[in-house]
Amino acid sequence: MPLSQTLKLAVRFSLREMRGGLSGFLIFLACIALGVAAIGGVNSVARAITAGVANQGQTLLGGDLRFQINQRDATGAERTFLNGLGAVSHSANMRSMARLEDGSDQALVEAKAVDDAYSLYGALETEPALSKQDLFGEKSGVFGAAAPDLLFERLNLKLGDRLKLGNAIFELRARLVTEPDAVSEGFGFAPRLMISTDGLAATGLIQPGSLVENAYKIRLPAGTTEAGIKAIQDQAAKDFPEAGWSIRTRSNAAPALSSNIERFSQFLTLVGLTALLVGGVGVANAVRAYLDGKRGVIATFKSLGASGGFVFTVYLVQILLIAALGIVLGLILGALMPFAASAALQSVIPVPAEGGFYPGALGMAALFGLLVTLAFALLPLGRARDVPATALFREMGLEGRGFPRARYIVAAIGIALLLAALAILFSGDRRIASIFVGATIVAFLVLRLVGALVQWAARKSPRVRFVALRLAIGNIHRPGALTPSVVLSLGLGLTLLVTLALIDGNLRQQISGSLPEKAPNFFFVDIQSSDVDAFATLVGRQAPQGTLVKVPMLRGRVMALNGIAVDKVEVPAEGAWVLRGDRGLTYDEKIPENATLTEGTWWPDNYTGEPLVSFSAEEGKQIGLKLGDTITVNVLGRNVTARIANFRQVQWETMGINFVMDFSPNTFAGAPHGWMATLTDKNASTADDARLLNAVTRAFPAVTTVRVKDALDVVNRLVGQLGTAIRVAAGVALIASVLVLAGALAAGNRARVHDAVVLKTLGATRRTLIAAFSLEYMLIGLATAVFALAAGSVAAWFVVARIMMLPSHFMPEVAVATIVFSLVITVGMGLAGTWRVLGHKAAPVLRNL
Repeated sequence: MPLSQTLKLAVRFSLREMRGGLSGFLIFLACIALGVAAIGGVNSVARAITAGVANQGQTLLGGDLRFQINQRDATGAERTFLNGLGAVSHSANMRSMARLEDGSDQALVEAKAVDDAYSLYGALETEPALSKQDLFGEKSGVFGAAAPDLLFERLNLKLGDRLKLGNAIFELRARLVTEPDAVSEGFGFAPRLMISTDGLAATGLIQPGSLVENAYKIRLPAGTTEAGIKAIQDQAAKDFPEAGWSIRTRSNAAPALSSNIERFSQFLTLVGLTALLVGGVGVANAVRAYLDGKRGVIATFKSLGASGGFVFTVYLVQILLIAALGIVLGLILGALMPFAASAALQSVIPVPAEGGFYPGALGMAALFGLLVTLAFALLPLGRARDVPATALFREMGLEGRGFPRARYIVAAIGIALLLAALAILFSGDRRIASIFVGATIVAFLVLRLVGALVQWAARKSPRVRFVALRLAIGNIHRPGALTPSVVLSLGLGLTLLVTLALIDGNLRQQISGSLPEKAPNFFFVDIQSSDVDAFATLVGRQAPQGTLVKVPMLRGRVMALNGIAVDKVEVPAEGAWVLRGDRGLTYDEKIPENATLTEGTWWPDNYTGEPLVSFSAEEGKQIGLKLGDTITVNVLGRNVTARIANFRQVQWETMGINFVMDFSPNTFAGAPHGWMATLTDKNASTADDARLLNAVTRAFPAVTTVRVKDALDVVNRLVGQLGTAIRVAAGVALIASVLVLAGALAAGNRARVHDAVVLKTLGATRRTLIAAFSLEYMLIGLATAVFALAAGSVAAWFVVARIMMLPSHFMPEVAVATIVFSLVITVGMGLAGTWRVLGHKAAPVLRNL
């Protein structure tokens, strides 16, 4: 018979057989739909947010172009250049301390000063709605301001109350509802206080070396293309090579947000793929159970002369049709997620997700779903192909038939490798994706080995007198036992859950426990050089037991490495942050007390030679630097090139004063700059901290004071939100594990019915059988939990200690929770299925033996 006719006949038989319904494939459908929905939905949401950023680039940026200069205003020539491009809006951002008019309380704020042209795109929304003059203008020597609810709550304020910022008084005239360009300004640890540029000038906070960010946003003439914007950027770099400004365009309005969304979506995609792979085990179980139930039909096919290839084709078509249904269900759920996320994420991400249909994301999910189905279905299908009709009539099932033909094994392995390659190819971070794929392969192999070891241990265990336990041990290692399926399905989900729980727990422990113990009480920024001594005297008087450390500080942007512009240097992702944006810089005559040289030597006292720099060893290695290389940094509009004299070990986790780059003092001779300081006083109470904060704010209003505990609380809250999102994602994989476990138990029910009936015929009681099945599930669950605990602990240690470079600790409570959860799931679901098994009548089963 020609191939086309054979295929047509196989399809016809497949459709006829499926008239009986999908009763054996509900878990199959759920596994595929869940994994496809997770992958398609996550990527659709990510693309929806990215589309939202792209479509609202002008509003989010506040212009078509944004030039940012730190610690200085644009020069006359630079401003003339910017004015020639189009309408210009100037804003200035800086952190400072806002205090009540009577000085009784204060809070750190992110002050943003805007001019009359603000905003070029989008609308500033306040409550009540006021004109710019009414909102920010000066009235009887008092300027206006707007702030979000957070600042009102933090200082117990109401509309009309007044605040002091520096030397100026501001009246809170409105609540800040929407700041159109907030996303482009980056993440802030403090609430916004929006004022006018005239108001900021009156504060006296702008001093030489003050950490202020000046942003010049440009509205270009209508019709300016992306090529035209690129030409402007090139012209700016050519005309002002030492401006040191960062230039952002409307197509790259919020790079930090876009990058974080991309990374998080990659992570969730991998988690979704884990769920899909776990579901693949459910596919294999469902296919095996379905074919086992069709043994009579297969025997009839073969008795009537059907070839093994025809049988394989009939059931492959059925599996693909059912998988297609599961994929469609998953795609529908995934396609709806951007619409749901548009409302749910509005309070978390200040960018509306563009609800829509994203075929690329959904197509990738569908492809993954199809490949997982084929990879896990081919082996049981191939095994059924070669089972002779006589064996099907004589035996209860398909177990113990050995391996299928080599072509099916090779095809399954080939599809699995294609799946791994696509997972890596579709990922933005190929290294992380490769680690994930490798870890998944190892986990599958190891879990298979664990299942085999559990069966071997049960087989070799001494004979026990307790009948129920003896039956349980026998069930663990008998042919067709559930052990491999349960260990594999539950092991993957629990391992992922343990890994994420330990990472989250270690991060929380660092933020709420270890870091506060090591970290200083306060950071002080923007201390003017003329005030350093007086400031130290005041702090010494207020905190006599404390340790004050102060260092000079400037801000600079790395422009070139060894004379090559940084945008033309390929740098690994882990070290790229050093070259992105402005970095804090300092200089030292002698090696800092908290530094350890790893290579090179420190410069001598009173050094006057070429500028030298000490570079952080870890970051230098990541970037690929070596002794003698040169670094060019732009400070206050001037490019300075220094040669690397040494590398030093920097312990970032202490949260003390640390810099990537520490220069020789002659490098910045005469450059205006401020100082930063830390105060460490472990015996200080909350009241002591409040008294010190109040005294510093009153005496030095221009000094920005950051209480480390408050900053850590903000970080802890963010980690908590991230941890919740990660646990939800891990829950998807765990749900898939539970579904697969249910499928594995259902697949073994027929064999359980046979065992139960025979044992009851031989005199076993219902209580004995329940005890035996309970002990069997408990032993398998315990072995799986122990493996998940060991594997998850190693994975979490690697992430925390080797990637995050933080101390890693084992948490017993996670161990206990994992074991309890594993036992509850396995024993509970096992008994739920067993209860139905024990209710079967003996006669119908014995009649078919």
